[in-house]
Amino acid sequence: MNRQENLEIFFRDGKTVILPIDHAVAIPVPGMENPFALIDSVSPYVDGYVMNLGVAMRAADSMAGKGICLRTDVYNTRTTGEGAGSINVYGVEEAEVVGANAVMNMLYPNGFNERINFQECADIIRSSLDLDIPVIIEALPYGLGQSDKYTVENVAFAARLAAELGADVVKVPYPVDAKPGDFRKIVDQVWVPVIILGGASLNDDAALLKMTEDAMTEGAAGIAIGRNVWQHQNPAAIARSLSAVVHDDMSALEALALLKEPLA
Repeated sequence: MNRQENLEIFFRDGKTVILPIDHAVAIPVPGMENPFALIDSVSPYVDGYVMNLGVAMRAADSMAGKGICLRTDVYNTRTTGEGAGSINVYGVEEAEVVGANAVMNMLYPNGFNERINFQECADIIRSSLDLDIPVIIEALPYGLGQSDKYTVENVAFAARLAAELGADVVKVPYPVDAKPGDFRKIVDQVWVPVIILGGASLNDDAALLKMTEDAMTEGAAGIAIGRNVWQHQNPAAIARSLSAVVHDDMSALEALALLKEPLA
């Protein structure tokens, strides 16, 4: 497949619901003890997955019609200083071997290892040009979990930086200080699709769905939300509600009510 065909696997009707299940290299992952059973339960409502190589090598039978995005780095949050942050471990060559449709790598503007991190992202993008495998850059100001730094100004810079480096898709946090119209300004200065992440489990369905609705209203192309799905008491149900907001233009309130309805 060419680059556009690989992207289109994720972007049904131009929008996407991606489920990252790549967290086990970084943090303990209660709620995802069996990633293969999780895939089977949520697949009716999800367009694609972010996964590490070990899962990608063994999940092919469950992935028919779904996009596979291979995580190319280990995002180390267990230590500080040298060795912390994003550590590149794979590239587009491994993605091609396992039949992945895209790769994803962290980009930490103002992070501790910024110079190395920037170069690793550029190397992945450069390699991707020959293999027609799109690159999704997850751009997080200062680093993973630095939510107080996820301001409109910092997120706008991170998104534009990822696009300038050559990302096919940019994944960013929804700014913590966003007012109506602020996220639209971020999207409008980036010429590739922008998707939002979910971050740590909110334990607040209404807030999660409202954030998703706000992002979609202001031009987001979709979501890549992990822990707020697979740490939910009913992962398939919240995935269905998120998909309804993204693909069916359902309001957050309607999607919240949908949570109470039985799954088909």
